Amino acid sequence: MMDKRLKNLRKTMNREVFSQLKFTEHHKKSIRERIKQEAHSDKEILVAIMQLLVQEKTGYQLVSLLQSRGILNFKENEGSLYVILHRLELKGVLTSSWQEDNVKFYQLNKKGRKLLKKVEEQPASNYLSFKEILEG
Repeated sequence: MMDKRLKNLRKTMNREVFSQLKFTEHHKKSIRERIKQEAHSDKEILVAIMQLLVQEKTGYQLVSLLQSRGILNFKENEGSLYVILHRLELKGVLTSSWQEDNVKFYQLNKKGRKLLKKVEEQPASNYLSFKEILEG
């Protein structure tokens, strides 16, 4: 029953609404430019990771939560997230622990929370660079 109503709605939309739409090359170009603008910088991604790690999370949970924030960089490449987590751990800003069922959890430590606070207090244009956070 619902299927039939949805199909009828689709037919009506195609006939009434979409028939008047013209999707030009200009529209396509404009949409592509917008998508590029929505790409997240390394700094934004790193800050999002650190914000999520204020509470303990697994890598899998992080990927899901980052996706819900519109950060899709790790959707097909989860390994790169683990590289970042490992670097943050070596940098001394987060700790990890293995729990039952061989699941690894990550969380910012005191140094990491201080760094996050410092980064969040800066205007977005003055964020520390990704390189500075990981190396400096």
